[in-house]
Amino acid sequence: MPHPCLSCGACCAFYRVSFHWSEADPALGGRVPPELTMPLRSHERAMLGTFGGSEPRCVALDADIGRYSRCTIHPVRPQACRDVPASWEFGAASRQCDNARVAHGLPALTRADWAWREAAANDRDGNPDGNDTPNDGGSPPPALPPPIAA
Repeated sequence: MPHPCLSCGACCAFYRVSFHWSEADPALGGRVPPELTMPLRSHERAMLGTFGGSEPRCVALDADIGRYSRCTIHPVRPQACRDVPASWEFGAASRQCDNARVAHGLPALTRADWAWREAAANDRDGNPDGNDTPNDGGSPPPALPPPIAA
């Protein structure tokens, strides 16, 4: 089962995405593509498509909400985007995630939506089939390097 955000996209088509202007200034180390942003207030910019209309939708969103979703600038997305957790991804509900999903007719996420990740992360042989038998077809995780002496 893939990450629930890969079949959602609701938050990117529900909220204004505003952030400090320096995140889109390459001279200051900003990585958000400035051409995908617009001035908002004296110290803020917003992602195009998320401000000023009745139906916000980030210009960087490639999605059919509820079917597939991807952020075309995911590695360099604004901090505001990084700060919105998916509900229960880190053990708690996220009001922002839940509100966006419900507004798009999707059910709020539950703890059960993350069960696949817990099973895969806890499977000692690297094969997320629930079976830890060493010769079940999975390959063991790579060995860790030796610790560095202090």
